[in-house]
Amino acid sequence: MRFLVVAALVAPLLSGCVIYSNEGGDRDVVVRAAGSGDLVQPPLEAVRNARVQDGRLIVRVESNGCTEVSDFAVELTGTADGWTEVTVNRTDPDLCKALVPDGVEVSWSFSELGVEPGTPLRLLNPTRL
Repeated sequence: MRFLVVAALVAPLLSGCVIYSNEGGDRDVVVRAAGSGDLVQPPLEAVRNARVQDGRLIVRVESNGCTEVSDFAVELTGTADGWTEVTVNRTDPDLCKALVPDGVEVSWSFSELGVEPGTPLRLLNPTRL
């Protein structure tokens, strides 16, 4: 039983992270699963809630006290049904140790996102209550 507990605790430490860069300077972070050749994308950031208000996309996320809007990258994908799909990816972890039970709100204006006001948005991130 002790072996299983140790194995469960050590397994995440054996996985690797690879960062690919192309000529345009864009970076993709890919996690390699331990013991396999499979490359998987890191999981999407879980958000508390999201809303559009006054021409801004506002997302409440977990925080340890140092979360800022610059810690996130927003990806947009147009769909055939007229919606714009949005994913919010944390690029820099919040390593602070403050207690922020309600998380923090980060937001982007529609102009910062490069979308027209009134564009319907669909957030793909999972939600956490």
